[in-house]
Amino acid sequence: MGEQKQNLRQLFFNHVGQTSSAPLGLEIVRAEGIYLYGKEDANGVAKRYFDFISGVSVSNVGHGRREVIEAVREQMENYAHLMVYGEMIEAPQVLHAKLLASLLPPSLQSVYYVNSGSEANEAALKLAKRATGRRKIVSCKNAYHGSTHGVLSLMSAEELKNSFRPLLPMVEHIEFNNVESLKVIDNETAAVIIEPVQGEGGVQIPQNGFLERVRECCNNVGALLIFDEVQTGFGRTGSMFAFQKYGVVPDILTLAKALGGGLPLGALVASGELMKLWQSNPPLGHITTFGGHPVCCAAALAALKLLIEKDWIALVEHKANKIVKMLSSHPRIKQIRSAGLLIAVDLQERELAKKILYLLLDEGVITDWFLFQDTSFRIAPPLSITDEEIELGIEAVIRALNKL
Repeated sequence: MGEQKQNLRQLFFNHVGQTSSAPLGLEIVRAEGIYLYGKEDANGVAKRYFDFISGVSVSNVGHGRREVIEAVREQMENYAHLMVYGEMIEAPQVLHAKLLASLLPPSLQSVYYVNSGSEANEAALKLAKRATGRRKIVSCKNAYHGSTHGVLSLMSAEELKNSFRPLLPMVEHIEFNNVESLKVIDNETAAVIIEPVQGEGGVQIPQNGFLERVRECCNNVGALLIFDEVQTGFGRTGSMFAFQKYGVVPDILTLAKALGGGLPLGALVASGELMKLWQSNPPLGHITTFGGHPVCCAAALAALKLLIEKDWIALVEHKANKIVKMLSSHPRIKQIRSAGLLIAVDLQERELAKKILYLLLDEGVITDWFLFQDTSFRIAPPLSITDEEIELGIEAVIRALNKL
C-alpha cells in the first residue's frame, strides 16, 4: 500500500484510460465546502484550491455535506443494489421522485432514473420516437448532450463525431436564438432537444421569445420538446430549473450532474401517459441495471432537501452579480455571460483562455473552458459559496489575469 501511495501518479497514467494528452493530474485527497485539498508537501501543508467548476456543475451543494454523507451511510447499511431498475419498491427512489415531482408542473410527474446525462438523453430520444412514431431529431448547433452513440449524433461539431460513424440518421440542426432556423421543425420531427441555456456553447442565454417559439413550433407539428437541464438544473441558474425562468414547459426534462448530490445519477421526467409507453411495443422499452441506485437516490434526496431548505438558490443572482462586478473592469476581459452561477469569462483569444487555466491553478483556482467556446473560461462554484469566499476566490482570479 505504501508503494502504491508513492507511485499513485504514475499508476494513474499507466492504468487509467485518458481522454486528453494533458490531463490536470492533480491528486486531491479531500474536499470540503467549496475547496479541494491536494497532498501535503514536505512541510505538512496541503494546497487548497477553490473549486470554481463544481465538478462541471455537479457539486451544487458543496463538498463533504454531512447530510449527504449520513444519507449514503444509512442507505448502505440498509441495502445497496437489489434488482434491475423498476422491479422493487425502493424508498430512496420513491421519496426522491415524489419530492422532485412536487417542484415541477403537473405535466412532469413521472421520473425514470438512469445513470448519467448521456443515458437520460438517449432514453428521451427513444421515448420521443416511441410516442410519435417519427424518426427525425432536431438539435442545436454547439450543443452537448453526451458522448454515447445516439446523442453523439446530435452534435454539430464534425471533428468530434466523424471517427465514430455511422451515427443516427435524420438529425438536423437549428441555431440557438435564430428563429428563422426553426423552419426545419416539421411533420417528420419526433423531438427537438435543446438546453434552455447553452452550457458548453459558452453560456448562451435565450433571447426573449426564442424558447416560446420553439415550443410553438413543436406544438404545431406534434413534435415533443426535450429540455436538457443536465448542467443547468438544481439551482445553477437562479431557479430550481432554468426552464422555470423562461415560462416554457417541456414534454420531457432530462437531469443528471447535481441531481445525485455528488453520486452518479441521471433521470428523465415526463407525464405518466408518456412514461407508460415503455410498457408496450415493445415491453421493457428501456431498461437499466443500476439506474436509480438506492444509495445514489439517498444522496439525491438529501441534496434536494438542502437546496429547498437553504437560501442558496435565492442568493444565486446576488452572488453572480458580485462576481461579475469584481471582474467586469479587468482589461483582459472582453465579455462576461452569466446565467446565475454558470458564468463564462470571455477573453476573445483562444491562447489566452488556454494559458489562464494554468495561471489559475497556480493561484489555487480550478476551472475549465467550454467545449464549443474555447476563448472563455468558466466560473461555476458550488451554490453554497459565501460572499467572503467569492471575494477571496475572485481576487485569486484577478491575480491570474494580471499575469497574462
